[in-house]
Amino acid sequence: MGHKHTHDHDHGQGHDHAHGHAGHSHGPTLSANDSPEARRSKERAILTAAVLTGGFMGAEVIGGLISGSLALLADAGHMLTDFASLLLAWFAFRLARRPADWKRTYGFDRFSVLAAFVNGVTLFAIAGWIVVEAIQRLRDPHEVLGGLMLWVAVGGLVVNILAFWVLSRAEGDNLNVRAAALHVMGDLLGSVAAIAASLVIIWTGWTPIDPILSVLVALLILRSAWSVVRESGHILLEGAPAGFDARAVATDLEATLPGVARAYHVHAWSITQERPMATLEIELAPGAVADDVRRAVKGRVRETTGMEHVTVEVAAGAEHRRG
Repeated sequence: MGHKHTHDHDHGQGHDHAHGHAGHSHGPTLSANDSPEARRSKERAILTAAVLTGGFMGAEVIGGLISGSLALLADAGHMLTDFASLLLAWFAFRLARRPADWKRTYGFDRFSVLAAFVNGVTLFAIAGWIVVEAIQRLRDPHEVLGGLMLWVAVGGLVVNILAFWVLSRAEGDNLNVRAAALHVMGDLLGSVAAIAASLVIIWTGWTPIDPILSVLVALLILRSAWSVVRESGHILLEGAPAGFDARAVATDLEATLPGVARAYHVHAWSITQERPMATLEIELAPGAVADDVRRAVKGRVRETTGMEHVTVEVAAGAEHRRG
């Protein structure tokens, strides 16, 4: 049958929202329960990590060129991209402060997801460059100054530990901060690999260990990159939030709520990882009261999925049935 739907906002009729959690707003939020201070803390963490990473990057480039170490150059290249990515992530947080407007009714939160996606893609590019360069080094070995390589790698390790500590304290459930932390973790592993390679070179003089360990770091980077790209890409493609099965939700509503004759057109998506939303349409059972059923539907969806923002539409002509 034809379905016209009633839409109204906070007038007790065909369309309203569940705003059950404290502090919910349509403005930018970095986490469901983040206070303004918590958001500023995440911004500071990103900026601090960017300063630490960018500050040491130049030293690692110089050290890698002088020592001839691919592991150091790979780590420096990773740090360069990390520096740019961290600045992008910081800018995403700053942009998310801007309120929603008539053109962008959800605000600018989604930019942080886009930044995380770009960060993940750049990790793939870095890993590919490391592998190609490592293959060339194995075919044509270069002399490596193990002593200088060791000291530069130790310095990089200290800087990366500090940056990762700053980010991990502020990570929470924000995908953008997590992407930044994974970048820094890749740097940290790169420094560990460079230290191990330098020690082997100092003790044995076997230089192929340098490109070999560089490839190992590249594989670890790829694993992290895939995780970030998969999750951020899922959000950008309006995929359902984790744990939300539209089929199961519709079936559950029809089975457990006597006032629901049919639940359909169930859609769920996320503005960011921390802002999931859902919409659905219902047909009322004979004798059901629209407002009562609507409240019951939103309560049931919240109970079974944890979804706080749920929009429920009632088929026109059904909502005034009283039996």
